[in-house]
Amino acid sequence: MRETTVGIGAGAQTLTGELGTSDMVLNIGPQHPSTHGVLRLKLVLDGERIVAAEPVIGYMHRGAEKLFEARDYRQIIMLANRHDWLSAFSNELGVVLAVERMLGMEVPERAVWLRTLLAELNRVLNHLMFLGSYPLELGGITPIFHAFASREDLQHVLEEASGGRMHYMFNRVGGLKEDLPAGWLGRVRTAVATVRSQLPVFEDLVLGNEIFRGRTAGVGVLSREHVHAYGVSGPIARASGVDFDLRRDEPYLAYGELQDVLSVAVREEGDCLARFECLLEQTVNALTLADACLDRLAELPPGPVNQRLPKVLKAPEGETYAWTENPLGVNGYYLVSRGDKTPWRLKLRSASYNNIQALTELLPGTLVADMVAILGSMFFVVGDIDK
Repeated sequence: MRETTVGIGAGAQTLTGELGTSDMVLNIGPQHPSTHGVLRLKLVLDGERIVAAEPVIGYMHRGAEKLFEARDYRQIIMLANRHDWLSAFSNELGVVLAVERMLGMEVPERAVWLRTLLAELNRVLNHLMFLGSYPLELGGITPIFHAFASREDLQHVLEEASGGRMHYMFNRVGGLKEDLPAGWLGRVRTAVATVRSQLPVFEDLVLGNEIFRGRTAGVGVLSREHVHAYGVSGPIARASGVDFDLRRDEPYLAYGELQDVLSVAVREEGDCLARFECLLEQTVNALTLADACLDRLAELPPGPVNQRLPKVLKAPEGETYAWTENPLGVNGYYLVSRGDKTPWRLKLRSASYNNIQALTELLPGTLVADMVAILGSMFFVVGDIDK
């Protein structure tokens, strides 16, 4: 058998063996528009068909977990909100929930509901990016303009509240940085209604497009067994029939009081189309949850949104684990304290790290032409893989 490796520069080489068929080893990335960042896919091809696939990660590694150990509990929030840059608020949230659990700290009710509202708005922002970019990768340019127009409606209110457009730094141990500006809740309600009115575009323009359906239906089927084997979570897992959502199954924040509003989008097909449908349905429900949070906040009396903290914040000796249903899946935070002002260990379990490993099962046997469709439907952020 003869194998040919195709690369660039020093990586270009030809391996010759006994006569026979020739397998090509093709690198997609690490710099490639379809990889959403510096992810490298090492594919072994037999003609146009993929024989084996290996995601090669680490090109973006920041060593955040090690840096946590040299920063105090206020500073690690800044480090932890950046790995999934589309879900910064949700990333911050998991860290402060873990620290608050270690401290046995009760957060004011108003802060709990505001956190829930902001987490769902952040979920919509994350999903809109993929609802627009995935059709773009398959040749449809129009949806991304609609997605970014809707994102701007939400970005305006989040920027007004926090001062940031991507890395909000609005969570604090004990609550939120500060209360919201006067009239902000009304402007959020208007933004949510505007975004909801624009979502049918994706239903009609994308899901109603026969080319899109032809490129995604029955393509890249992920079985339920592989979901469990690789620890896949979020909309990707639910598209394969794994009905699991922490907001419903282990409620945190105010989700326990929102069970009549919360619905979990589940499909059985496990293909690219099912993953997109789950993402769209989850976006619709996130807007409904945001409205429910706004209704509850309107009923609450004025009150604090944070707790007064000591000048030097130290967590008691011990360990805890907090996990949240982030937009891309389950994020886990394993915090170990030795009683100091810095964590002894803060292990981050990010959703994309596990989700992307399933590509080793999804890609073999498919055509190169379907690789982009499958890769894009995994809805990952490279920083969330490398941390």
